[in-house]
Amino acid sequence: WPVHRNPPRPRSSALRRSKHGSAHSLKNAARRFTGFGRSQPVSARVSDGHQSMVKAIIIVPARMGATRFPGKMLAPLAGVPVVSYTAKAAKCVTGAAAVYVATDDELIAAAAKREGVEAIMTSTACANGSERVAEAYEQLSARGEVADVVINLQGDAPLTPHWIVEDIIKAFDDPAVSVATPVVRCTAETLALFRADRARGMVGGTTAVLSQSGKALYFSKEVLPFNGQTEVMDVWHHVGLYAFRPDALLEYPTLPVGPLETAEGLEQMRFLENDRAIQAVPVESRGYPFWEVNNPQDISRIESLLSERGDPNGL
Repeated sequence: WPVHRNPPRPRSSALRRSKHGSAHSLKNAARRFTGFGRSQPVSARVSDGHQSMVKAIIIVPARMGATRFPGKMLAPLAGVPVVSYTAKAAKCVTGAAAVYVATDDELIAAAAKREGVEAIMTSTACANGSERVAEAYEQLSARGEVADVVINLQGDAPLTPHWIVEDIIKAFDDPAVSVATPVVRCTAETLALFRADRARGMVGGTTAVLSQSGKALYFSKEVLPFNGQTEVMDVWHHVGLYAFRPDALLEYPTLPVGPLETAEGLEQMRFLENDRAIQAVPVESRGYPFWEVNNPQDISRIESLLSERGDPNGL
């Protein structure tokens, strides 16, 4: 499993358019949200001590029918369902005004409620997590719960450290940023593991290619750049977390799906194929590996990491 460059801290204790409404109605809704609602912003202190004065909420999308690992959201991880572990990690984020789970499954909703997290029921027609988050946010906004930034923390990412989410919130202090996502610089060991998984026909992680200004140029389940070596160039591991301003989020389901999104199976490609910028935010792992639950064997891999290193959020 991957280990990134920074030394570890002491071990912790152990939509489819028809479902969302018309493109016109979504865009009108997006315009309404640019005022950012009635609530006061929450001050989020991020890893460098900077305080970001935006109101951020976290929505964890979770579905039962994953292709590679059906039912993974309820698979036991360290004694609790995967989605419950991820929800607990989300609650560790300083500056998050609220955490929700968006799902189309009653069993996942029940697991979220046992963790004290509200579940928002969404359509089975949502094609990916971002569509599900958009539908959930539309429901929240209809009852007056709006935000400056909406974070899509995917349900299969239980090891997401709180400081990575806090750094993403900080990125929205720049008014030019509409969509942001974190990336971690790979070590040679991480790169070797990604390649080993690909050689076995598995996806170990997603890599990102960045412009000089830090904008995302491409994302792939292949290791990019081709034959990249960490001694020569940076290879960036994409952390599967997205943050949006509400207008960008609500536009997402109205954008056409392109061939690259289909070929890669990566939802963020929809923005790039429709000429929408994604700001990549380099973040630090602080010695904790980031690993998602993509395959059944990832459960034991993550549990081994938790046993050896502890949880990055102290869970």
